[in-house]
Amino acid sequence: MNKALRQRAILDAVRQAPVASQEELQRALRKRGFKVTQATLSRDIHDLRLVKTSSGYTLPQGEDAGALALPPVKRLVREFVLDARPAQNLLVVKTIIGSAQPVAAALDEQDWEEVVGTIAGDDAILIVCPDRQSAKKVAERIEEMLG
Repeated sequence: MNKALRQRAILDAVRQAPVASQEELQRALRKRGFKVTQATLSRDIHDLRLVKTSSGYTLPQGEDAGALALPPVKRLVREFVLDARPAQNLLVVKTIIGSAQPVAAALDEQDWEEVVGTIAGDDAILIVCPDRQSAKKVAERIEEMLG
């Protein structure tokens, strides 16, 4: 798996709940589809500048948690999206297994006015739009990225 995607999963895990140890972080990553060694996890923790506190790993104080940039949305869509289908004011985007969350995060970062919000599972993203036309427009953008 891609290093940037794995590190994004680490940041998501640390943001969701305190992570007391590297073993606990490994389990959280495994649930997200990332199988990592202790050495890789240590390097990621160092790269992300996570801090070990009495309550577990956290982001450094005063730092932007979003500092780890995702790859460009176009690249993520091209590599991981299989299909995008509008359904009324919704859009269902199918991805390869384990890729929906980083793709959804990258789409969210686009801040498109036609998107109310996204929900990502393991291999699918639900994009909520205010109306049919908006869903169609977002589907067309994604199809363009697919090439």
